[in-house]
Amino acid sequence: MTDSLVWFRRDLRLADLPTLSAAGERALALFVLDDRLLGPSGGPRRDFLYRSLSALDEQLGGRLLVMRGDPVEVVPRVARTVGALEVHVSADYGPYGRERDAAVAEQVELVTTGSPYAIAPGRVTKNDGTPYRVFTPWFARWLDHGWRAPARTGADSLDWIDPDDVAGMRGRAAIPAPAEPGPEAGEAVAMARWREFCHDDLLRYDDERDRPDLDTTSRMSAYLKFGNIHPRTMLADLAVGQGRGAQQYRRQLAWRDFYADILFQRPDSARRNYDAKFDGLRHDTGRDADALFEAWCTGRTGFPIVDAGMRQLAAEGWMHNRVRMIVASFLVKDLHLPWWRGARYFMQRLVDGDLASNQHGWQWTAGSGTDAAPYFRVFNPTSQGEKFDPTGDYVRRWVPELRVVDGKAVHNPKDARPEGYPEPIVDHAEERREALARYGELD
Repeated sequence: MTDSLVWFRRDLRLADLPTLSAAGERALALFVLDDRLLGPSGGPRRDFLYRSLSALDEQLGGRLLVMRGDPVEVVPRVARTVGALEVHVSADYGPYGRERDAAVAEQVELVTTGSPYAIAPGRVTKNDGTPYRVFTPWFARWLDHGWRAPARTGADSLDWIDPDDVAGMRGRAAIPAPAEPGPEAGEAVAMARWREFCHDDLLRYDDERDRPDLDTTSRMSAYLKFGNIHPRTMLADLAVGQGRGAQQYRRQLAWRDFYADILFQRPDSARRNYDAKFDGLRHDTGRDADALFEAWCTGRTGFPIVDAGMRQLAAEGWMHNRVRMIVASFLVKDLHLPWWRGARYFMQRLVDGDLASNQHGWQWTAGSGTDAAPYFRVFNPTSQGEKFDPTGDYVRRWVPELRVVDGKAVHNPKDARPEGYPEPIVDHAEERREALARYGELD
């Protein structure tokens, strides 16, 4: 059989990877460091990618070919050099990925098998074939549609070509070293973390998933982002446990598929309002708005749960999902700044930054996205903190100035605001009224 080329992208693993089943018996493994993707990524996400690549290279016995450049030029050149008639990939449904793959497919036979999702975007539709706009009916259809069992693949699925044995190969790059300490990556780490979560925390996930102080969520998002694990593998495990925790976690995986589907149907929604009505929403601009944005970024707003979340983001490149919603609501509805400004900052800082989930998560909070009745939802950061961090432990963990304040009083330290911790930069009640007034102008 003719040698083939396996081009890895968001599938940095060997287990449950149907691409390998389609690639024949012998192949060269390739990853392309693409500056169009690396540039906007931010250090934490780039470092996680580099760790994932190192882990994959180790699984392949040092036979992962890493190149730097434009994949539209690099991939066909490597295919010609190795004599591969086919280039095998998992499908990419993002705006840039689709454009890139179409350009590559003009030069080589690009074979797509599988995707990073349980159900690929575009597969779940209404009876008339049109896409859904709201999650709940989409979720019901997603469950009815179902997904394949995990693919039985691994390191021995192919005879991997050593790039050093290919005559005429040029331009091989080293895997960059991570710039900063960060979470471990790779398939083995992902599987170990998933098993630990299933054993320790899955049963109580439904009850505790909104509690940032308990830190019992799975933290699997970065592994899913880079394909260290496939959601199909996780869904197979979730099918064994039918408790409320497993059901709720399955729903969270569905949200990931849903947002990917929305972005696939509406690529413009990565940068623009999904609901064009919100194009007319008034936002604050100028130096004062920039100063408020800086206070938000640095965790100096005077609202403890907001500041804790933003400081966690700076320190870990990650933030609890409930807190992501709180800080997003604060930016959009208390500071009256556009959602895309916060979304861009998140994409620069998050290890797990995923375009579809990030942009549409922000739009859900802003009210311009897929939610059926979202605009009047304005999170009160104080009451949200009291409800979901009832002991105040999360805030004290990330805002050391407030460690002298006991219990949930830490969320509203009016009479005991320690020296060095800022006063609130806005009046929430007043800004809530202003936000609703601005939304009212859209009707």
